[in-house]
Amino acid sequence: MMEAGMLLAGALAVPLGMLLACLWPRALNRMPSWLAFAPIPALAAALLAAQDSPLIVGSIRLHLTFALDLPGALLLGVAALLWIASGAYASPYLQDRPNRGRFAICWLMTLTGCIGVFLAADMVGFYFLLALLTIGACGLVVQHETPRAWRAGAVYIGLGLLAEALLLMGFVLLAAEIPGDSLLIRDAAAALPTSPQRDLILALLIGGFGIKAGLVPFHFWMPLAYSAAPTPASAVLNGAVVKASILGMIRFIPLQTATPGWGTALAAAGLFAALYGVVIGITQRNPKVVLAYSSVSQMGIIVAVIGMGMIAGDGRAALAAAFYAANHVLVKGALFLSAGVIAATGSRYLWRMLLPVAIIAVGLGGLPLTGGGLAKIVVDGPLGDSTASKVATLSAVGTTLLMLQFVRSLANTSSRDPEATAAAGLIWPWLAAAAASLVVPWTLFLAVPAGTLPDPLAPAVLWKALWPVLLGAVLAIALWRWVRQLPRVPAGDIAVAMDGATKLALACGTAMERMDSTLRQWPVAGVSLLSLVIALGAAMFAR
Repeated sequence: MMEAGMLLAGALAVPLGMLLACLWPRALNRMPSWLAFAPIPALAAALLAAQDSPLIVGSIRLHLTFALDLPGALLLGVAALLWIASGAYASPYLQDRPNRGRFAICWLMTLTGCIGVFLAADMVGFYFLLALLTIGACGLVVQHETPRAWRAGAVYIGLGLLAEALLLMGFVLLAAEIPGDSLLIRDAAAALPTSPQRDLILALLIGGFGIKAGLVPFHFWMPLAYSAAPTPASAVLNGAVVKASILGMIRFIPLQTATPGWGTALAAAGLFAALYGVVIGITQRNPKVVLAYSSVSQMGIIVAVIGMGMIAGDGRAALAAAFYAANHVLVKGALFLSAGVIAATGSRYLWRMLLPVAIIAVGLGGLPLTGGGLAKIVVDGPLGDSTASKVATLSAVGTTLLMLQFVRSLANTSSRDPEATAAAGLIWPWLAAAAASLVVPWTLFLAVPAGTLPDPLAPAVLWKALWPVLLGAVLAIALWRWVRQLPRVPAGDIAVAMDGATKLALACGTAMERMDSTLRQWPVAGVSLLSLVIALGAAMFAR
């Protein structure tokens, strides 16, 4: 096994070095063709680096610490796979498109920040790399430079800065509670349960990471950003980048110590998002927007698992949430990449392309023997037999319905040329991501010691996973008959309402400004003053 420090250093140094190489114009022009190579060292680190073997960069007094724990290695590995597939997809996708160099710069900034967040073991490094990730991701969102993209980018960066402001305040308060001069995340999490500022710190952390995770009502950046970004960018933003918030919750919140009040609140918020995402998602027609609302729902389930762990003081919820998130990374990445493939495919070849899409899409609802089915088994433990488990089952029905709606809307975007086929450079990375979404969850599941989890082939387990999928499929068929009668909720739902409120506020402000300008004129002011004096005098005599 290679030295862990070298592997961790390579995981960060390669994308960062490629980013710095973009200062050279010749390298910048060729960089889109090399994007798939940047995450390979991160994949090697996830597979080979020993856990808890830190890499310290800097002096004794001022340094950054990087290390891998099990949830971090799990998410880093699957995220690296998605970054590799999406980077390979991006190379042909960007051909003959403007601003290829800027795309490569923003891509490498986002990749460096994403890998860095998964590796960061201290609060300074975590915060700095999270900010780098946010800036790079915003550049990917506005890549097309359309009014829709600029609006999505503004919403994304605005909520991102709000989340990071909350996290910064939480980190500062945490730093004051750590004995000595340590800024390590594990020391901060250990100091949190006994801190007199515990509730305030938890509120700041949950608020900041909750915005990053897309919890309702701060979810509206997801449909706006993911639908505006280029297809390979949407894949990594939805699949990998958003998981930084989940890893942040896992690392900063001490799940081994029960905090029932905050756990209940977090679980309730997650379960509400799980249902809300489905309800709004079925009203959408754009397949990328449907996927975005599905992610609102799926991120809600992951957050609910963490909340249930907080209620019980069960540290195992961290690995359950990480496993569920890892499956979501690969599935959603593959589904977003399919959008570009199907758009370039004609009716003659459409169904053979839609078949793998349908399998992994329905798998997200828990179809037995898929990664989604295994993920449902893993989170059954933290959810237990409580109300949360029943809501999660209802969410599985809704997710199946929503994913079939996605497949239907995706088929409607196919090429009008019946003989059209997508380029091989788009098809193979997509198929690789789809295959990984089926194979990797099984590889991880089989690595768990026997007897720890239920047997996924047991008849009772198979039926428990299958009936919500069947019910969701029946509801989907019924929905297709009434789909035109559903209300058309605009993408971003709450953001659209906020736009209306903003316009009303501006109109009221303009009206008040005009009234103020009129009242400041001397004749009007004199008449107003005289009227006021007469009114006061009449009131005095009336008494």
